[in-house]
Order: sequence, then C-alpha cells, then structure tokens
Amino acid sequence: MRLLIAGGAGYVGSALIPHLLGRGYLVDVVDLFWFDNALPAETGLLNKDLFEVTVDDLKEYDQVIFLAGLSNDPMAEYSPHKNFVYNAAAPAYLAYIAKKAGIKRYIYASSCSVYGYTVNELYDETRPVSSSYPYGISKLQGEQAVTNLIDDKFSVIALRKGTISGYSPRMRLDLIVNTMFKCALRDSVITINNPAIWRPILAIEDAVSAYIRAIEAHEEISGIFNVASGNYTVGEIGDLVKSEIEEHFGSKVGLKIRHVQDVRNYKVSFEKAKNVLSFHPRHDVRSIVRHLIAHKDKFSDWDNPVYHNIQTFRALDANIGTPSVAKTTMESA
Repeated sequence: MRLLIAGGAGYVGSALIPHLLGRGYLVDVVDLFWFDNALPAETGLLNKDLFEVTVDDLKEYDQVIFLAGLSNDPMAEYSPHKNFVYNAAAPAYLAYIAKKAGIKRYIYASSCSVYGYTVNELYDETRPVSSSYPYGISKLQGEQAVTNLIDDKFSVIALRKGTISGYSPRMRLDLIVNTMFKCALRDSVITINNPAIWRPILAIEDAVSAYIRAIEAHEEISGIFNVASGNYTVGEIGDLVKSEIEEHFGSKVGLKIRHVQDVRNYKVSFEKAKNVLSFHPRHDVRSIVRHLIAHKDKFSDWDNPVYHNIQTFRALDANIGTPSVAKTTMESA
C-alpha cells in the first residue's frame, strides 16, 4: 500500500512514519520542512503546493492522510485568515482531489477542540460542537468538508484527537505535558493557569496507534472518532508531572496556581474508537513523562524556537509576508 501524508514531517508524522515503514507501507510526504527533516531516508517526497496537487499526482496512492495545517490556538489567533485557509480549505481541496483520483481512504487530523466549552459532561461524537474560537472552528470546517465526501467507494475517517504530548523526532515543547515537563526541569516550577479545566490527553504513542488503526480499518468504515489516552484536569496533569519528575530526579518542583479564564473545557468518550477501530490506548500522563525523560537529551535546548510552533510561524510571517499554502503548511497535532 502506498500512502501520501500531507504535513508528514511534523510532530505526529515524524513519530508515525517510522512505524508505517516498519509495517511495509510505502510512504510519501508533502511538506516544506519548516522544522528540518527528521524522517527516515526511505520516505519519499512530493514537491508540490497542496493546492497544486492534481488528480494525476494522486493516482498511484491508496490512502491520503492529512496532518497539515496550523497546529494550535496561538497560531490561529495570530493569523485567523491563514488559519481558515490552511485548516479548512486545504483539507477540503485535497480530499476532493483524492476522491476524483480514486483514492480508497482519506484520514483527517481533527481535534477535540471542536467541542469548545462544556461543563462536567462526557462528550461522544454525537454531541453538539460549540467552538467559538478560530482554531476549533476551522478544524470543524475541515472535518465537515471531508466527511461530506463519504460514499461507498470513498472512506473518510476523522480523528478528533486530544492534546498530544510526548517525545517525537520533530519535537515540540508547546504542548501541555511537554511544557510542564520543560518548566519543571528548567525552572523547578510548573505554572497551572486553571486547575479546574478538563483536557483529553493523547500520548504520542497512542496517537501513532490511532492512525495505524484508521489506516488498517475495514474499507467500509468511515466516520468521526474521538481518540485520547484519558481525561484529566489541568491541575491533575500538573500534579502528575511534578510527582514523576520528583520521583525520577529527586529534586523538588513547585506549583504556581493561577485562576485564569479559559475558553476550552471538555472531556471526551473514546468508546467508539475502541469498538469500531480497535483503538486501545496504553499510556497515561505518567508514562508520557517517562517517555520524555528517556529522550530528554535530544531536546534539552529548552528555548530553541524550533520547539515552539508560534515562534517559528511569526518568524516566517515576518520574513516572507503572505506566502502560499505550501510554504506555510505545518503539521497539525
């Protein structure tokens, strides 16, 4: 099977692709390598702007996985107009072309951010979505566009992922557990902005598993699936990171609690993914921290802007103005 992964050199793709190659898949990537190239040498490259990809370009592929787009709220809020192009229009266009090319399956990297703000309710995929901020709205628009194309010959799977954390060869330190880990080691203090807010957390190893389960699902399966390792309050996440760091390093880590309003609050059920895709998460916050500890020598330059997507995005925007989609395509996890 040959796969094309848009945004495949990003945080998720760099962890996923070695596993796909190990399972015997042929993998090509569309990406501009903003954060360098940490992919295995066997990975192929399609050198095109996403909006210039044609039906002929895609005819040799069996599946397309869309991991591209602006990857978090700070980037979306910094440039809302680019956010809606890259997170809504780009996946819609690529899915449309993929279907015309006879692709069998399209997998879209959606987000639990589409749920917006909920209060003490466990949301499954049938519950209404209510995001009111650019990132969540754009991810929902992309999701709706690609799932509208589902038919008997074109399977679409949208994975509404929790906040991913853990080590990847294309490392990020702007994700909740990773950020707390960095602050615990660098400053010996973890800042918690709102301890009561709920977040579904997804270990990157479980994210890799979810994509493999989607790729290898029966050809008749389509739909939207929540995927997470577990639901936690932000306060609980801080406590778990603190405990694991202190146990491993024997050093004291402080907590700074701030009660700051947040527009995001949700916890999700991932029973559908378990029952339909056979997605069974194996990790939790403690194992994410242990994963980071095991690889910490590979990313200990804590303030390097390459580990913080918004810093790179701002720098690129300042240097090149309003670039084409391909020149601003980023991995979305």
